[in-house]
Amino acid sequence: MMTPEMLTGLSTDHLVTLAGNHRLQFNATKAFLAMQKDAAKAGFKLQPASSFRDFTRQQTIWNEKFRGQRPVLDDHNQPLNISAMGEGELCEAILRWSALPGASRHHWGTELDVYDPFLLPQGKKLLLEPWEYEDGGYFEPLTHWLTENMSHYDFYRPYTRHDAGVAYEPWHISYWPISHEAERLFDGNVLLNAWQGRDIAGIDWLRNNLSYLFEKYIKIAD
Repeated sequence: MMTPEMLTGLSTDHLVTLAGNHRLQFNATKAFLAMQKDAAKAGFKLQPASSFRDFTRQQTIWNEKFRGQRPVLDDHNQPLNISAMGEGELCEAILRWSALPGASRHHWGTELDVYDPFLLPQGKKLLLEPWEYEDGGYFEPLTHWLTENMSHYDFYRPYTRHDAGVAYEPWHISYWPISHEAERLFDGNVLLNAWQGRDIAGIDWLRNNLSYLFEKYIKIAD
């Protein structure tokens, strides 16, 4: 069973090396490697762009966005002017694209952001924006292959709705046999305990509105 530390990115005891600096849980690693092998037979070089991310990394992303040291993007991937935003508006703008520290699914060792470097045009940088994966985008063929095949390896996309709290992420896949259990175990108390004694920008507003934030940005709709 996953511990609170594993759920919140404060432990790496549940992880094994996938490739390079990428880490996942053992069964998720086996499943991804099997899918990667079959993707290669179909002509794709399926690669992780991101996998496990620890609490400290997510904390840095969050705090830099809150404090204006990193851009906060709108639904059209354009930088927002956060100078006139109140705390609540700013927190929700960040949550559209970035999880709270301790609440990222990437803490669990079940999540990957994937792409095919051979489909990325020379000189172009991977942005992880929806248009890259949609019709006419660089990775459209990979998107279709994953849609048709990833369930055979127990992967699915958790963020598929444009109208949900979290933005549509066609690059993000999750290993369901473990992630659905992590969803069951993860709650507000686990998150609040992970925040104890740590620098979390906007923490007072976040604490006061945590139930609402859980429903809109953390809990995945069935």
